[in-house]
Amino acid sequence: MKSLAKKLALTALPLLVLFTVHVSLFTGPSEAQVAVQSVAAIGFTVLDMDRSVAFYRDVLAFKPASDVEVDGPEYDQLWGIFGVRARVVRMQLGEQQLELIEFLSPPDVRPIPVPSYSNDLWFQHVAIVVRDMEDAWAQLRKHHVRQISPRPQTIPISNPAAAGIKAIKFRDPDGHNLELLWFPEGKGNPIWKKPGPSLLMGIDHTAMTVRSTDSSTKFYRDLLGMTVAGGTLNMGQTQQYLDSLPGAWTRVTGLASKMSPPGLEFLEYELPTAGRPFPPDSHPTDLWHWQTTLVVSDVEAAASALRDTAQFISSGVVSTPDGSLGFKKGFLVRDPDGHVVQVVSP
Repeated sequence: MKSLAKKLALTALPLLVLFTVHVSLFTGPSEAQVAVQSVAAIGFTVLDMDRSVAFYRDVLAFKPASDVEVDGPEYDQLWGIFGVRARVVRMQLGEQQLELIEFLSPPDVRPIPVPSYSNDLWFQHVAIVVRDMEDAWAQLRKHHVRQISPRPQTIPISNPAAAGIKAIKFRDPDGHNLELLWFPEGKGNPIWKKPGPSLLMGIDHTAMTVRSTDSSTKFYRDLLGMTVAGGTLNMGQTQQYLDSLPGAWTRVTGLASKMSPPGLEFLEYELPTAGRPFPPDSHPTDLWHWQTTLVVSDVEAAASALRDTAQFISSGVVSTPDGSLGFKKGFLVRDPDGHVVQVVSP
């Protein structure tokens, strides 16, 4: 009780740390037999593809990179759905990609629960880096985008490691969570300091809420060979307004692949504690379905490493007929909290 009371008292303090500091807390090489080469795309299910493409193109400056429709028994096996036909569009910003998935059949799509909060275990977001936060926020307001944060939040000088970083969270037309990030000099990955004309630059990471950082780390580091890149404890007024969640107290852990960004982040909420879990009957046709595509050199070895510890959505390793989705072999599997990763080999 004393420990909890101390935490509650500290939530009134200014934000200590907001984002993972990628230069700290590096681990040594992973002993996992599998090593994630890159995060190829961050994807989710959408209700209306044309509406989603227009949003990401017109509001966030993504450009269509590919647009395909697929069906057949291989895709039934991949997504664990009978009679599937899907339209899959890759959207690119800088060097990173989003993958939008519209299921044309079966026809029933369930919406994201309302209300949803950042401590719910189905929470995941994409963080997009901008050159100028005020101009980027004006772009959101111009298009009447639904905001989670009332305005951009700035890390105070009381946190020297991340002071000056700015962020705002908002949602797309289907309710998927997004974030804009701005890094001052000396903060963030150096690639975000390359000169260029674009206001919106690329995807820094995808963040997902987890119940246990230790369990999630074992899954992504010990089984899939990702590297723990840093960790912070976020609390105070700035974090609360960023999440629109009173009393938010969040432990953040960042992970990197051999080629980053984008990276991954775990959000473990200590206050309020982890919220609602994924519905037990979740399917890729649900709008709360996200899938983070991890590229490995040996997809069979990855499947073997995960076989006894993870819930497979796919029937096993699936060979795609023509590689139209950007890979030859792959499978979908759930992490300890239900977040979906698509593990593929080119």
